[in-house]
Amino acid sequence: MVTHDLSMPDCRGIDIQGFSIAELRDQMSKGTFSAQDLTSCYLERIRRLNGLLKAVIEVNPDAINIAKELDDEERNGTTRGPLHGIPFLVKDNMATADKMQTTAGSSVLIGATVPEDAVVVAKLRAAGAVLLGHANLSEWAAMRSSYYSEGYSSRGGQCRNPHNLAEHAGGSSCGSAVAVAISMCAFSLGTETDGSVMFPADRNGVVGIKPTLGSTSCQGVIPESRNFDVVGTFGKTVADAAVALDAILTERPPSPLESFVSRSSKSALKGTRFGLPWKRIWEAAQSEGRKKSHPQYKVLMDLVARIREAGAEVVEAADLPSAETIIPPCGWDWDYPSKQGHPDQSEFTVVKTDFYTDLKSYLAGLAANPKNIRDLADVIAYNKSRPEEGGIPGRHGAWPTGQDQFEKSLASGGVEDETYHAALAFVRQKSREEGIDAALSHDSGQLDGLLVPIAADGGVATQVAAKAGYPMIAIPVSSSDNGVPFSLGIIQTAGREDLLVKFGSAIEDLVGGRPKPGFRNIDADNWMYVGPKPEDTRKERNSLSGCAIC
Repeated sequence: MVTHDLSMPDCRGIDIQGFSIAELRDQMSKGTFSAQDLTSCYLERIRRLNGLLKAVIEVNPDAINIAKELDDEERNGTTRGPLHGIPFLVKDNMATADKMQTTAGSSVLIGATVPEDAVVVAKLRAAGAVLLGHANLSEWAAMRSSYYSEGYSSRGGQCRNPHNLAEHAGGSSCGSAVAVAISMCAFSLGTETDGSVMFPADRNGVVGIKPTLGSTSCQGVIPESRNFDVVGTFGKTVADAAVALDAILTERPPSPLESFVSRSSKSALKGTRFGLPWKRIWEAAQSEGRKKSHPQYKVLMDLVARIREAGAEVVEAADLPSAETIIPPCGWDWDYPSKQGHPDQSEFTVVKTDFYTDLKSYLAGLAANPKNIRDLADVIAYNKSRPEEGGIPGRHGAWPTGQDQFEKSLASGGVEDETYHAALAFVRQKSREEGIDAALSHDSGQLDGLLVPIAADGGVATQVAAKAGYPMIAIPVSSSDNGVPFSLGIIQTAGREDLLVKFGSAIEDLVGGRPKPGFRNIDADNWMYVGPKPEDTRKERNSLSGCAIC
């Protein structure tokens, strides 16, 4: 058995593992340690654990020098804000115009260079944060295959969950969430098309905020779908995720999101009104047939009772009128309507078409493209020329179906036909006006948010928020019997991240702390498959592990 050094290095004699961003800044302002000290501490943590967890795909060789420059600024009386000198990681689909690669985890883009930082990266640099490196992900943000090992990329290897290394670490932004959970950085950025911020937050016991579609720029981010892609944040606490989100918003709100953190803690719940969307969501979590998630339902319902005890009104059956139309009965499935003969109602109809066009635009904007990869056809051909890397079905353990979703996208040709437009209109109408907005506008009065499970319902509530492009937050609650954490989610309408932060932090206080990594099955070397097995023709799948998460 290999011996692993799981210890957290001290930062000038201080154990920072549980420190929030505000606490780190407080120590830096007092001179206890510098940004350079802090950066060195996190880099050492990465060195000790990344061989085990594969959360980081590449370390920034300039990180120490960047931290030193920020220390010089602070010594000269200039502090850029609450993120000055705070180290962070970004998912490896966010462009950084430096000595690192931006590849979406794929070897096909090694050697290509980007013209400039992604907008969100540039904003964080301007805010004084220290870029530590790129986080691992499910290759191509899980767009490549319908059945694959979650968290695997050809560049980064198999990302693993620090709570139980034999269980997957969530959707495609897994490396970003793992790194925060295990204190490889103070905060991180991930992207979500459908679930890739929420599910990694859920399964790693960290806070994730997925903001409103368009509120954070995707310029310079390797795309999946312009109609669903959004950049979100991970933090140890709601305050951490909020202050990071403040820095990357396209337009600064009148008051910073971090200012909405409930300093009065759980007492902020008094007089609030939340809804439980029961049909197809909580009823799925309650089902004994969903054996893996049913225990989560009991714990989450106990938390809902405590929210009531704290003074909130929780309205039963605040249902989405469109629930039976838009929510798959078998759990997360972004192409379920197509399987029922209705591609004109399918989210994936839009995604596969957008991906073809949006990727071509991204590749055309590269500063250097030595492999001459111009479009999706070139990516597919490159992968097929390397069957040992999974370009052909059955040739690599991580990708039994090869690149079948790529091939569906290629077949679309990027043509925005009548079916495409009908699908986009359907998804938006059913998830927004006839979905979340209708549920929030309850007959008894406007609600302050919809309380939902993240995974106990098979991931369907998270999918509705993704389809709508509406904001959502994941708040860690407890751990399952296998040691993997799970969370409570809050959904709001467009632009109301302030309410998510306010009430999310109050519920966070009510919970009293997040699950800590336990490193179960520390020497695990298994694949962790998600999605329907190629030979599986069953109509029902009863766990989130049967879902692809992008």
